Amino acid sequence: MLYALIAGVLFGLYYALIGLGLNLTFGVLRMVNLAHGDFVMIGGFAAVTAFSAWHLHPLWSLVLVAVLIFAVGIALYYVLVPRIAATKDPEMISLVLFFGLSQVIEALAVMRFGNNTQSIYEPVFGKAPVSILGQPFPAVWVVSGLVSLLALLLVYLYLYRTRIGYSTRAVMASREEAEVSGISVHKVSAIAFAIGLGLAAAAGALAPFMLGGITPDLGVGLTITAFAVIVLGSLGNPVGTVAGGLIYGIALMLMQTYLPSWSALLPYLLLLLVLLVKPSGLFGRQVRSA
Repeated sequence: MLYALIAGVLFGLYYALIGLGLNLTFGVLRMVNLAHGDFVMIGGFAAVTAFSAWHLHPLWSLVLVAVLIFAVGIALYYVLVPRIAATKDPEMISLVLFFGLSQVIEALAVMRFGNNTQSIYEPVFGKAPVSILGQPFPAVWVVSGLVSLLALLLVYLYLYRTRIGYSTRAVMASREEAEVSGISVHKVSAIAFAIGLGLAAAAGALAPFMLGGITPDLGVGLTITAFAVIVLGSLGNPVGTVAGGLIYGIALMLMQTYLPSWSALLPYLLLLLVLLVKPSGLFGRQVRSA
């Protein structure tokens, strides 16, 4: 039980990192990026390719791919989002468009990498396990948890300790009021959208270790998982994603320990339960009032 709980916390931090970018995007744009998981997949393939070709450590790949995808996200925002916002039904159009983008990314990944699972099999984080409360864990789990925690902290500081972060929260509260008060809504939204994609790619660089490998069709499942995490914490509130990730990670480890045949259904079960019991998210009201 203790092992499963600690492992759940480590994986929960990682899943919070996966979900954080999606929640930040939804909070600012009020659009669900159905291609979110595909950017995690891109980050994973980038890390595998960089290690195979140049023996670049995955942590360096994480930083580089996050910066690169951030730049891609800025360009992608100005190409797609203003046009979506100008339509009569931006919510529906965004779902269709991002779903199409997901399919395109997956098809390109199949053409480039094939359908076989790819991973990094060398012990780049060391062979020796790390002991936590007397329980041994793979070093990569601990490193992933620490990296995820650092990324979550940086996003928190961005939102609550920077001028652009204050503007971002204002846009999340009300785009119309933020625009009237003089905030450049498109600039703030572009940065938030790019940060969301960069976080997804950063999580992807750890996916070969935390998820056991990378395949082109991984994106859809990760998008569903990320959506389950942010619904748990509360839609549109990135801070609540941490709570959602921890709940999801602990629940996943417990199910894999005691009900392994049911673990694949966990994202769908959590989504159904939360939407039926408390659609605003289990911790939505408490986090918003903090």
